[in-house]
Amino acid sequence: MVMGVSIFAVVVMVFVNFVLITSVVVDPYSAALMGLKSKLIDGSNNLQNWVLPSFQNGENSHKKISACAWSGITCSENASKVTALDLSHMNLSGSLSGQHLKALTDLTNLNLSDNSFSGSLPVEIFNLTKLTALDISRNNFNKAFPSGISSLKFLVVLDAFSNNFSGPLPLEATEIESLKVLNLAGSYFEGPIPSAYGSFKNLEFIHLAGNSLSGTIPPELGYLKKLTHMEIGYNSYIGSLPWQLGDMGGLQYLDIAGANLSGPIPDHLCNLTRLQSMFLFRNFLSGPVPSCFGGMISLVNLDVSDNLISGSIPDSFANLRNLKLLSLMYNDMGGSVSETIAELPQLETLLLWNNYFYGPLPRKLGRNGKLKYVDVSTNGFNGSIPPDICLGGVLMKLILFSNNFTGGLSPALANCSSLVRLRLEDNSFSGEIPWRFSTHLDISYVDLSRNRLSGGIPNDLNQASKLEYFNVSRNPDLSGGVPLKTWSMPMMQNFSASSCNISGQLPPFMSCKSVSVIELNGNSLSGELPNDVGNCEALKSFNLANNKLSGEIPDELASLPVLRLLDLSHNELKGSIPEMFGSSSSLISLNLSFNDVAGSIPPGKIFETMDQSAFIGNPKLCGAPLQSCSNSKKNLSGFKLGNKRSEKVTWALLLCAGVVLFVVMAVLGILYVYRERKQQWKMVAFSGLPRFKANDILRSFSYTEAVDRAPPLSTSVCKAVLPTGITVLVKKIEWDAKRKGVMSEFITKMGNARHKNLARLLGFCSNNCMAYLLYDYLPNGNLDEKMRMKGDSAILTWPTKQKIVIGIAKGLCYLHHDCHPAIPHGDLKARNIVFDDNMELYLAGFGLKTLLHMDGDLLSQMLSRNSSASTGEIDNIVKEEIFGDVYSFGEILFEILTNGRMRTSRGSIQNKAKETILREIYDENEVGSNDAMRGEIKMVLEVALLCTKSRSCDRPTMEVALKLLSGLKPRRNSSDFEL
Repeated sequence: MVMGVSIFAVVVMVFVNFVLITSVVVDPYSAALMGLKSKLIDGSNNLQNWVLPSFQNGENSHKKISACAWSGITCSENASKVTALDLSHMNLSGSLSGQHLKALTDLTNLNLSDNSFSGSLPVEIFNLTKLTALDISRNNFNKAFPSGISSLKFLVVLDAFSNNFSGPLPLEATEIESLKVLNLAGSYFEGPIPSAYGSFKNLEFIHLAGNSLSGTIPPELGYLKKLTHMEIGYNSYIGSLPWQLGDMGGLQYLDIAGANLSGPIPDHLCNLTRLQSMFLFRNFLSGPVPSCFGGMISLVNLDVSDNLISGSIPDSFANLRNLKLLSLMYNDMGGSVSETIAELPQLETLLLWNNYFYGPLPRKLGRNGKLKYVDVSTNGFNGSIPPDICLGGVLMKLILFSNNFTGGLSPALANCSSLVRLRLEDNSFSGEIPWRFSTHLDISYVDLSRNRLSGGIPNDLNQASKLEYFNVSRNPDLSGGVPLKTWSMPMMQNFSASSCNISGQLPPFMSCKSVSVIELNGNSLSGELPNDVGNCEALKSFNLANNKLSGEIPDELASLPVLRLLDLSHNELKGSIPEMFGSSSSLISLNLSFNDVAGSIPPGKIFETMDQSAFIGNPKLCGAPLQSCSNSKKNLSGFKLGNKRSEKVTWALLLCAGVVLFVVMAVLGILYVYRERKQQWKMVAFSGLPRFKANDILRSFSYTEAVDRAPPLSTSVCKAVLPTGITVLVKKIEWDAKRKGVMSEFITKMGNARHKNLARLLGFCSNNCMAYLLYDYLPNGNLDEKMRMKGDSAILTWPTKQKIVIGIAKGLCYLHHDCHPAIPHGDLKARNIVFDDNMELYLAGFGLKTLLHMDGDLLSQMLSRNSSASTGEIDNIVKEEIFGDVYSFGEILFEILTNGRMRTSRGSIQNKAKETILREIYDENEVGSNDAMRGEIKMVLEVALLCTKSRSCDRPTMEVALKLLSGLKPRRNSSDFEL
């Protein structure tokens, strides 16, 4: 009995000690944090050390907080309070527990940024009244921003950048007198900016860009006297820039780009004498650049590109001695460029492309020794290249294409070893190519096409070890030969020298590893095709048409693994067609016409998809699709089994080989799957998009708005707001992992296509199964919608139609003739002609059809889609789609001429007299007796009829069509284009 009582006493003592120990160990802060952790998903196990230690009795008698040793926790000096919680960049997700957060009453700093928290922001956070910094940026918080933030009286920093908040901007924030930083960018806040946002007493930084804000910009923002940084662009405001913004005397950074603003730039902004950066690009600002801008002597960056700004560059810009970036591109500016621009001592970047500037470039341009980037393309400049443009030895990009420059390339560029990218095409430069490539070690892109150069390609071209793209096509007097070691250049991908009067033989292909495009058509090359062309394993497009090549077609050429386009037409080739062409898995276009090839056309899928045009002009050639051969087909089996004994041995060997092959394929399959699973998302950005990480892009897609009418070529289309506030249109495509490489390369070509009438492909994010294509978001409808709007008179006016016709023609001409290789649009129709808010048109969806053809399954479906098994219609995907583009262009012209009534040239139009058609179109466009308009309409009709000829060979190229339309001179009265 006594022993039982003793045992019971021991048990009670142990229990009491346990309770005492427990009550000491679990302090309120640690308990709250453990509760917070229990609600989260810790994908990377970053909170693994958030565990409660086992204290001995009395060990924690000084009330120290267990959590002070945990990741992301900061405590007071005596470890009695948790003062900061930093969970940033920890790959956490789930919803936050407000009940546990509100227990951390001594927090002064709460950082939850760069995670994947979702749901509503817990209102209990606003009970943490000691907070001075609250950072919830780069998460997925949604719904309206909760009320109650005004209780954070000591808050200095509020950063909610890149979430999914909706509803109005939080008005209560204006009651926080201590607030210095307010970042609410990159969500879906809507409505106007509250005028009360001008009442912040100490605000220094405000960022509201990339939301869905509307209304006018409140002039009260001019009261923010302490503000140094303002970003409120990438929204859809109405109206003009408030002149009161010029009262923010401390402002150093102003960004209101992509904001739908119109009207002139207020002169009052010139009072911002401390301003260092001004970004007003992608608006509809009009009128001249205020001459008083020359008094903003602190300016380092000035970008007012992509507007409707007119006039010339103010002479007062000579005072901007700190200016490094001057971007006036894509406006309606004109006049000559003064020497004072060249004399700016810090100027590094000069971007004037796509305006109406004329005259010579300043002779002193480059003498400041700082010039790095110059783009004055698509203007009316003439004269020669300034001789000192590369004086400082730091010039990296020189873009002068589509002007009227003349003269030679020396001495300005002869020793410019710093050049990385050089584009001088479509000018009238003459003389020799002067530089030694052995000194141009960093050059990667050179385009000298469509000039009057002579003297041949420099023999030391191979010394440019980083050169990837080289184009001298359409210099008819260039002459000379192809330098001996051209194909061995380690980085060379595209070599184009068509129509250059080049002679001699092709150099050997011994070390041809990286070249993917060779264009030498329209020259006088002779001799045989080297057998070592089989070394060019990366070669995809090979054009040797219209030369004097002889000998046989090498079998090695037919074995190239990724060759897609091969044109050997109009030469003097003999012999038979290599049979391996028939089994090529990559070849989609082969042209052997007008040679002396003989024998039978081999069997194979590639030949089954061709029509006669690929083989005509070879009188000794026979077989489908030409006339059938008179002699019987050879027995191609070449394999006969002997007697029964040898037959059994043969079958046994075949069975063993099959088993071995199965095992090998199974092992390779397992390795392949394992490798594929390890593949990660990859982000590729083109010009105009910041260098985001793939995760930044993918996180932006989690909360997007669906687009009502998705183009039929896309599996999905949506809108997304990227982390910097840029709004993009996202198109999702799926692909087979085996075709990822070739499709990614084609997407890169699409992304590098830049023209004022093309919707920009900004980048793409991909893995082995799919890709997200990121386009400029253009929300102002398409041509099909505009033509259906009965009450919309602006789209019916002839000046507007002129602008649309020329814009479509220029965009298509660029795709067909300025991209190498050419990019077919593939799906040209009124719905794929989209507009920005200023009625500037863009061709959308170009290249997507060709891209999807690259998927093997889709291609197979196309080949078999006609039950009659007539597959000749896709003889050549790229060329046929280019012919199709021209036909579609003609149909769109009919739609424009008839306000959408005539959607095809067949039937009603082809059977009518031209005079009758013209009379109907005149009435449709209400031109009356205006002879000028009648002549213009007649010209467009003539082009439409040419483009819709039934035989593709009778249709003009887009280059010819554009020349035929060159007599149209669109009127630039902005009132003609308002919708």
